[in-house]
Amino acid sequence: MNEWLHSVIIEHSAVQAVIVLSILCACGLTLGKVKVWGISLGVTFVFFLGIMAGSLGLSIDPMMQRYAQDFGLVLFVYALGVQVGPGFFNSLHNSGLSLNLLALCVVLLSLVLTVLMPWTCGINLADAVGIMCGATTNTPALAAAQQTLSSLNVSATGAALGCAVTYPMGVVGVILALLFMRKLMAKTHHLIIKPDNEDADTTFIAAYQVHNPGIFGKKVADVAEISHLKFVISRMWRNGKVSIPSSQTVLEEGDRLLVITNEEDSDAMTILFGEQENTDWNKDDIDWNAIDSNLSSQAILITKSNINGRRLGSLHLRRHYGVNISRINRNGVQLLATPDLRLLLGDRLIVVGEDESIKNVEKVLGNAVADLNEPKLISVFVGMTLGLLLGSIPIVLPGISTPVKLGLAGGPIIAGILMGTFGPRIHMNSYTTQSANLMLRAIGLALYLACLGLDSGPDFLSTVMRPEGATWLAAGFVLTVVPVLIVGIIALRVMNLDYGTVCGMLSGAMANPMAMNYSSDTLSSDRPSLAYATVYPLSMFVRVILAQVLLLVFL
Repeated sequence: MNEWLHSVIIEHSAVQAVIVLSILCACGLTLGKVKVWGISLGVTFVFFLGIMAGSLGLSIDPMMQRYAQDFGLVLFVYALGVQVGPGFFNSLHNSGLSLNLLALCVVLLSLVLTVLMPWTCGINLADAVGIMCGATTNTPALAAAQQTLSSLNVSATGAALGCAVTYPMGVVGVILALLFMRKLMAKTHHLIIKPDNEDADTTFIAAYQVHNPGIFGKKVADVAEISHLKFVISRMWRNGKVSIPSSQTVLEEGDRLLVITNEEDSDAMTILFGEQENTDWNKDDIDWNAIDSNLSSQAILITKSNINGRRLGSLHLRRHYGVNISRINRNGVQLLATPDLRLLLGDRLIVVGEDESIKNVEKVLGNAVADLNEPKLISVFVGMTLGLLLGSIPIVLPGISTPVKLGLAGGPIIAGILMGTFGPRIHMNSYTTQSANLMLRAIGLALYLACLGLDSGPDFLSTVMRPEGATWLAAGFVLTVVPVLIVGIIALRVMNLDYGTVCGMLSGAMANPMAMNYSSDTLSSDRPSLAYATVYPLSMFVRVILAQVLLLVFL
């Protein structure tokens, strides 16, 4: 019995590696759900369990460990890139631009403090970069730094240990800083979170009566062009009869219009058409099919791959089938059904028309849920391959003799973002359900953290007990808290952003999903997660690059 246990747990083999990593991931994920003072470490506990196992002498075959660690990292960052890809470039406009600039300020402050460490704390730069990665809970940046150190023939052990020592403070420190800002810096109006359906990307439904003489006798298309407003007219009542208007429909005095637009444009719509009715059309319990007997409203799911990436206007559904698309639901967000909107697999189109016409549209779009449940693995492996190739391309920067590479972290996340954004436009089926994407990310991150912990474990305790261990912890605390507080106070007091958005922005800048989850739970709002997704890709990409540049320039 003892020999059997020794062979499957201790002796290095492929089976032993799978068993050890599986046990570490399972136990770590279970313990990560335990909350202490309302805070749980989640998947991060796998990292600490790996450190504990490594410090007790448990190990796996080095080549197996390297493979599992690298594969886990690539899988995690690629799946994350695919998830945030569709909204990434849009986030660089309007409010997303200011959030990304604030997040970059956090990154640059961390970089400046790291550069100062050798002079202020006596910590060599390689270890300082590891401390920075732990303090900002950015394991992909650590992976990039380790690759750079290996190319420079410098030991990466100190960087890994620095990350391991400061990672716990990186997790807790951001949450403590957010709590400090909430108690002492945030004013009452900062804590008032508007309902998430009031975001500019969501839709607003209202009924208007045409009383503006300026649009009498004009076509709907001409009114839209003159006003420069985006709206969809779902139904029109005239002389007691209901119809589905098209862009060529001529408006007359007294027409009643059911209009879908953005809430911020609702007042402008009143000025445009003449009068807004008092009926609330945005309630969840409205029976749209009971509004009139001639028309029906049905949600149709896009499941046919030939529709993926096409613009809504190119389908000519109104012309061919006599229906209107009033709005589109994408991952829980209501989008305005404008002609230039690109459709993606999984979108739900709200179709208004006669029953027979809706059935014909259903045949065009698919509406077969089973088709989406089938995993689309081709794009995953193609995307990861392209990401690895991209990450291996040497990038020559002025003044630096050694080329910089995006590496295992930077290349795949960029490939994921590009695949998620442009894949549909080239008819590459990159769709994955939200649960499937979360599964890929969770497996990848758990494998990476388990291997990273095993690698750091043997020297962890001795490092913490050394005199410089306290210095590393103090330096990590400063790296975590100071940039968060400085930028957070500016965002709250100077830019007057709401507290939920600030929490998400700071959590994304620090690559700290635990702090984001804590903020979302305490505020009961999706605002932190939206801000997190807005800044995370760019912040992590910049950290991955700067971690390498810092070593190449100053080491």
